[in-house]
Amino acid sequence: MPRPDTEHQELLRKAPRAPLRRLWEYARPHWRALVAGGVLTFLGGITGLVQPLMAKYVIDALGSGASVSGPILVLLGVVLAGAVIGALGAFVLERTGQSVVLGVRRTLVGRLVRLRVGELDRLRPGDLVSRLTADTTLLRSVATSGITNLFTSAVLLVGGIVVMGVLSPLLLLITLGMIVLVGLLMGIVLPRIGRATQAAQASLGEMGSLLERIFGAFRTVKASSAERAEIARLDESAVESWRRGVSVAGWTALSGTLSMLTVNTSFLVVLGVGGGMVAAGTMSVSTLIAFLLLLFYLMEPISTLVQSATELQTGLAAIRRIDEVTDLDQEDPGRARTEPASPRPADVSLTDVTFRYHPDLPLVHHGVSFAASGPGLTALVGPSGSGKTTVFSLIERFYDATTGTVRLDGTDVRDWPLEELRSQIGYVEQDAPVLDGTLRTNLTMAAPNATEEQIQEVIRTARLTDLVRRLPGGLENPIGHRGVTISGGERQRVAIARALLRRPRLLLMDEATSQLDAANEGALREVMLAAAHDTTVIVVAHRLSTVTSAERIVVLETGRVRAVGTHAELVEHDSLYRDLAAGQLLAPEPAGTDDSREEPAVVSLRE
Repeated sequence: MPRPDTEHQELLRKAPRAPLRRLWEYARPHWRALVAGGVLTFLGGITGLVQPLMAKYVIDALGSGASVSGPILVLLGVVLAGAVIGALGAFVLERTGQSVVLGVRRTLVGRLVRLRVGELDRLRPGDLVSRLTADTTLLRSVATSGITNLFTSAVLLVGGIVVMGVLSPLLLLITLGMIVLVGLLMGIVLPRIGRATQAAQASLGEMGSLLERIFGAFRTVKASSAERAEIARLDESAVESWRRGVSVAGWTALSGTLSMLTVNTSFLVVLGVGGGMVAAGTMSVSTLIAFLLLLFYLMEPISTLVQSATELQTGLAAIRRIDEVTDLDQEDPGRARTEPASPRPADVSLTDVTFRYHPDLPLVHHGVSFAASGPGLTALVGPSGSGKTTVFSLIERFYDATTGTVRLDGTDVRDWPLEELRSQIGYVEQDAPVLDGTLRTNLTMAAPNATEEQIQEVIRTARLTDLVRRLPGGLENPIGHRGVTISGGERQRVAIARALLRRPRLLLMDEATSQLDAANEGALREVMLAAAHDTTVIVVAHRLSTVTSAERIVVLETGRVRAVGTHAELVEHDSLYRDLAAGQLLAPEPAGTDDSREEPAVVSLRE
C-alpha cells in the first residue's frame, strides 16, 4: 500500500494532460446558453465602446453651439441599455455556471460511489469530499463567464484599438506598448497562480481528511483525552492552507496591480503626448477626450482579461484535481443476464487462491482452496490475521484474487456482472455498519422493494421487535450517524436483518454475533442454522460455540487451509483447532505439545 505522502504523486501521474479540453467537455453540453450569455455580455460591452464616441459628439455640439439634448438622450439610452443587457448576460452565465457544476458533481458522485474498494483504501475520504465540493465550486465561474469573458473582452479590446487607430495612430502605438507589456507580465504570473491554487486546494483537502479522521473515531479521541493533540494537527493543517491561500492571493493581487499600473502609466503618457498635440493644433480637444475615455474604457476589458485568465488558472487547477478522481479505477456493474437467478443455494469454491492487497505488501493468502456447497453451514476459523475476512472480500469482488480462481456456481466471479453477483449475496460485516437515516431505510437498503410483511418477518427473526417498540418513531425513527442511538448488539442485529431481507442464495456472516449477549447469541445461532437449511451460509467465527454444528469447518492459518472437517473431527485430528476449542472450553485441554503446529498441512478430514 503506498505511503500517504506518495498518494498525491500517484494521482498526478494518472491526471490528463489537456485540462483545457476537459474544461470544454464540461461546458459543451451548455454551449447554447454560453453563446446566449456571451452575446448579451458582448452587446453590453459594445454599448460601452459607443459611449466615448457619443461623448465626443456632445463636446463637439457644445463647441459649435448646437443643441446637445439629442446626443445626451442617445447617450443616456445607450448607458441604460448597456446596463440592462449586461445584467441579463451576467445572470444567464451565472445560471449556466451552476448547471456546469451540477453536471460535474453528478459525474463525480457516480464515480466516487463506484470506486473500487482498493482505491478507497489507499486514499483519504476527506480529500475526496473536498474535490466534490470545493474544487467543483471553482469551476462555476471559469467554465462560463471565464470562457465568455475571455472572448468578449478580447473582441472589445480589438474594437477599442481599431477606434483608437482611427482617432490617433501615434497614441495607439503608446497604448499597444502598454497592452504588450501587460501580456508579458501575465505570461510570468499566471502559471504561478495555477500552481499555487492547486497546492491550496490540496492543503484544503488535507484538512478535510484530518477532520474526517477525528469524526470517524470521535469517542476514541475524547476517551483518550486526545483533543488537544488533534486540534494541534488541524491547526497546523489550517495554517498550511492559509499559507497556500495567501500565496494565491499574493500572485492574484500582483497580476491586478501590474495590469492597472501599466494602464495608468499609459494614461499619463497619452495625456502628456495628447496634450502636446492639442497645444500644437494637430489634435482637437474632443478627440483627445474621446481617446482618453476609450483608454479608460479599455481598462475594464483588460482587467476582465486578467481576471478571466486568473480564474482560468484556478479552474484548470481544480480540473486537474477532479480528473485525478475520475481516472481512478471504477467498478463496472455490468449488464445483468436475461435468465432468472437460480432459486437453489449457491455453490462457492476457491482454487489455489493467492492474494495481496498491494504489490509491495506480503501475501495474505497462499494457495487457499476449499468449497462450500449449499444448503448448509460452512465456518472459517483460525487465528487473527489468517485471511478469513479476506475470503469474503474476494467472493464479493471487493478485490480480485492475485492468482487462482474464486467461483460462484462454477463461474469465475470475474465473469459475473457485479450487480448480479452481489444481488445473490447477503453480507454481514464484522463491525455491522449502519447509515444515518431511519431504521426502515437501513433494513431495506439491499431490498428496497421488500413488503411490510417481509420486513416484519426479519424483525422477528433478528430479535429486533423490542427495539422497534422502544424507538418513538418505530421503523421511521432516525438512528443517528453510524447508528449512535442504538447499541452495538442492536446494530449487529440490524445488519443481520438487512442481509436476510434480501433473501440471498449465499449468506456471508463475519463475526455476526461478536457483540451479542449469550441469550441473543443463542437466538441468532438458531437463525443462522435455520437459514442454512435452504441457503449456503459461510461464517467467520472466533466464538466456536456458534459453529460447532457446522457441516464443514475450514481451519485457516497464515493464509493457508490447514484442515477441513467437522467440530468433532478437528478436535480429534488438528492441534490448532483443538487448542482454539480448548481455550473456549469446547474441548479437553491437550495432554501435551503437538509438533504438527510447526508444519501445518492441508488435511481434509471429510474425505
